Amino acid sequence: MTHTIEVERKRELPDDGSTLTPRLAELRYIASAPVTEVDTYYSRPDVDYMQTVECLRIRHRDNFAEITYKPASTPTTHADDHVISKVETNVILSEGEQARTAERLLTSIGMRELVRVEKTRTTYTHPETPGVVVSIDTINGVGTFIETEVNRPTSEGASGLIEHIEKQLGITGYPTVSLPYRDLVLRSRD
Repeated sequence: MTHTIEVERKRELPDDGSTLTPRLAELRYIASAPVTEVDTYYSRPDVDYMQTVECLRIRHRDNFAEITYKPASTPTTHADDHVISKVETNVILSEGEQARTAERLLTSIGMRELVRVEKTRTTYTHPETPGVVVSIDTINGVGTFIETEVNRPTSEGASGLIEHIEKQLGITGYPTVSLPYRDLVLRSRD
């Protein structure tokens, strides 16, 4: 189990993200192979996580699975510039197939499934900035987004680093998105 503060800002892209690939390479970011992730989000029967903006999800891709919890949002966790800072608690499961077992466990104890989000994600890391990940996410039925994320024990300086990276990438003019993918998928269904 790991505890970090995840500081991130998400922006909507006008295309599939391929126009950013040359700029990321020019800045020496290293791309991972694209992966498809399925995130299943849950809520408690007595607390609506959509209202509290809490996150309880099971993520599954290939032979990997994890359970993630992010606490309720407060004015402190969501800044005016759409930068979100939350403690993220992750429990890595020993194999991908355990995602189904974890889903059964959560529903067995009364958690209710909210939505499944399927996305194709390509992550980019930089050899000189550990803890920083730039992801291009295509969310089925919703669109394509770029997420700049800093994961560290504290949030100190993370917002400025995100701003710096976004300026380098030339994406500061793209609209910011403060809603989680979970909410965007639910909204697209309405």
